[in-house]
Amino acid sequence: MARAFTFSSLVDQGEHLALGLGSYLRPLTGTPVVRVHSECLTGDVFRSRRCDCGSQLEESMAAVASTGGYLLYLRQEGRGIGLYAKLDAYGLQDQGLDTFEANMALGYDEDPRDYRVAAQMLIALGVNRVDLLTGNPRKASELASWGIGISGVFPTRRHETSENTHYLAAKMSRGHRFHPQAPVSPVDQHLYS
Repeated sequence: MARAFTFSSLVDQGEHLALGLGSYLRPLTGTPVVRVHSECLTGDVFRSRRCDCGSQLEESMAAVASTGGYLLYLRQEGRGIGLYAKLDAYGLQDQGLDTFEANMALGYDEDPRDYRVAAQMLIALGVNRVDLLTGNPRKASELASWGIGISGVFPTRRHETSENTHYLAAKMSRGHRFHPQAPVSPVDQHLYS
């Protein structure tokens, strides 16, 4: 069970969504676990094996629900370039470019997403400190720059398929991290039990 929170007057005027899960079905005090997840129609809905998005979403929802917190679902398809451009980027990836290079070849920044909207959502929810579930270091640094305290950062697991090995390697080359297969701390054991 989840509680959906909608927002108006966000900086980008987008229709982003927060889901309160576990003990955060209603706003409470304490440090919630938060996953900031960018929309991925191909991975989240159609379960594409070219990326790890659907698996990360599934893992994150279970982890957040078990500990209590929020899943922020941001309308940032294709690292912020949109669905149609993302499909064009797939064609370039089939020719050997990685996901970041393909975005640049199409005239976009390699990752034009902005997480200020996520900070606005958290502030509207009354959250000023989080345990962040992500392997993307930019999410933590951008949230912190917009006033959200980061108590801890916990990467998702590496959801590798034969089709996404190159994709995951490209993410790692840009500083993304993945959770080890075995829990390494009491907090990890709580998140991944």
